[in-house]
Amino acid sequence: MNRNVPLHVTPSSDEIDLYDLFHSIWRQKRLVLGCAIIAGVLGGGYAFLAPRTYEVSSVLRPAALNELDALNRSEVYKLPPADALSKVGAQLDSYETRLEFFKSHQQLFKAFQKPGQSLEQSFEDFNRNAVNLILPDPKKADSLSSYIRLELQYPVDVDGVAILNGFVDYAIGAEREQVGADLKVIVNNRLNELKGKIDAARANYENEKESKIASLLESDRLKRAQLQDELSALRLQMKMERSDRLAELTEAIAIAKSLGIKTPTTPSAMADASRGGSGQVMRTEVNNQKIPLYFMGSNALEAERDALQRRTNDDFTNARVAEIGKELQMLEVNRKVEVMRRRDNEDIFLQDVEPLRAEVARLRNLNIDMSNLKLVTIDRRAQEPLAPIKPKKALVVALSLTAGLVLGLVIALIRYVVQNRGQPAPYSPLEEGRFSRRERKDDEPLL
Repeated sequence: MNRNVPLHVTPSSDEIDLYDLFHSIWRQKRLVLGCAIIAGVLGGGYAFLAPRTYEVSSVLRPAALNELDALNRSEVYKLPPADALSKVGAQLDSYETRLEFFKSHQQLFKAFQKPGQSLEQSFEDFNRNAVNLILPDPKKADSLSSYIRLELQYPVDVDGVAILNGFVDYAIGAEREQVGADLKVIVNNRLNELKGKIDAARANYENEKESKIASLLESDRLKRAQLQDELSALRLQMKMERSDRLAELTEAIAIAKSLGIKTPTTPSAMADASRGGSGQVMRTEVNNQKIPLYFMGSNALEAERDALQRRTNDDFTNARVAEIGKELQMLEVNRKVEVMRRRDNEDIFLQDVEPLRAEVARLRNLNIDMSNLKLVTIDRRAQEPLAPIKPKKALVVALSLTAGLVLGLVIALIRYVVQNRGQPAPYSPLEEGRFSRRERKDDEPLL
């Protein structure tokens, strides 16, 4: 059975024939190479004509222990090498330090000063784009990783080596001055503290001295009052004893006169006189009884009574009165109080202040040459670079050629797609049953 298969013309398909694509690009190889060459020439021109940027760097490391030994041995300011490096790094990263260096060395930064910009604006542009501070990884704690790296990027008409080395020296000097100022403040504060302690000890001594003087004077007053009371009581006692003696003598005189005793005698002598004994007789009288007073005779008793009546002071009759007088005389002046009040240099009597005075003398004689204090070691100073870091000629040319080649390929691909879409493509009949189409007749069974 013969079947008529009509040919249908359809628009071009979205699928791309790679062979035709490569063939089309090859036909446009001059275009692709031309784009690559043009881009390479432009890149080379930029690489050779663009402003060159140079970079210098300086590396700082911790100073040796002996460099900071004089400062640390002062026992006033402790500064380990790692802390000194951190302080210098803080100065290098300080906006104020950089600005002060910029202002004090304006002749080095003329290339960064643009017309219409203030000094601060020019510095801001320099500080933001030119200076870079690099610190080690904080996770690495070994001594080999302790460093500070400072980088400076600058154009060709700038003395970057002088700027970086000058700034490093300026920052180290600024930190050295800061350490010296801190040391001076700490020493002055310590001296004021020690002075306060010595003044407190002096005030305590004055209080103790006044308290001791008051205690001594009070003790003297108390003892003087007690002695005067004792003297008054003793005189009253002696006066009463004299009155009692007068009464006793008056009574004895009356008895002696009644017995006719004028001179001193004894009971045995009176007995012999009454018997009118003869011969020489020696008697030894042993008697433990007190002989009555009237045996002294009226003459002696009257003489004693007259003397007692004429007496106006009984002090001499008791030795204690003289002792009391001596003690009262000694209490007139307290020599301890007098000596304490006449002390010329009372500081030598202060207790527990010798260590404080020694510390004051040590701090006042503390002499640390801050001008030679080496806070960090400059491991590498900035040196003239051998070549600029920007632009990198080989890289710029290579990227330009690559970009030109890619651009040429893109243009060739676009031209191929545009040309391919503008031409119709017929479908082949019965090509694998996918691209042929026919209509089913009414009497044809369905397959």
